[in-house]
Amino acid sequence: MLVLGGLSAVVFDFGTGSPLRSMVPSHSARLLITGLVFAGFGSLVAISPLGRRSGAHLNPAVTVGFWCERHLHPHDLVGYIAGQCLGAIVGAGLLRLAWGGRAESVRYGITAPGHGLSALEAAGVEALMTSILVLTIFLFVSSTATARWTPLAVWIVVAVLVWQGAPYTGTSLNPARSLGPALIGGDWRDYWVYVLGPLGGSALAVACWALIPRTTLTAKLFHDTGYPSTLASRLADGS
Repeated sequence: MLVLGGLSAVVFDFGTGSPLRSMVPSHSARLLITGLVFAGFGSLVAISPLGRRSGAHLNPAVTVGFWCERHLHPHDLVGYIAGQCLGAIVGAGLLRLAWGGRAESVRYGITAPGHGLSALEAAGVEALMTSILVLTIFLFVSSTATARWTPLAVWIVVAVLVWQGAPYTGTSLNPARSLGPALIGGDWRDYWVYVLGPLGGSALAVACWALIPRTTLTAKLFHDTGYPSTLASRLADGS
């Protein structure tokens, strides 16, 4: 859902024949709109019944971060990452079927370094942006007062990161999100950037979080006691 919906926004805003080009000539403004829509899909999934059940990580970097915080059993870590990657592949495949040549015109949403950045520099930028995302999530789920607002915080943060970071790296933040388009588009040249960068950023966030005297209370982006799961929680229901 995230990959199909989010990349459909990329196709609509930047693909061949985009009606938004004439309505919003500014490339920066269209990037902001794309970021808001792309991130919005993830946040909507988080508050949906599916997201309330699973935790709605949608991103191996987020799942690894919560695993480091001891919210996941290793078996669940493998299962979550497998689900995320499979979902990204299916989503990218559906994108190709739905948009055809227009999806091809934006290379199916493949992420790649831009603005003269080397692959290693792009990995560093991805690491920094992902660490901001993971730290934001940790901060919001570490308080009962803010936990329910985590999807809203993620929506704003990811939208801004897409707006400002997409010209430099494509703003993946997510190895699974980059996997689907790379497989469907048959272009693996820079895929390692979007594995090393986000996972490195997650590790950086965990290291920084260890210096802060706060504890993550739940691994769900929207914790609902009516939807228990295998994710360890320190909230009232203990699920």
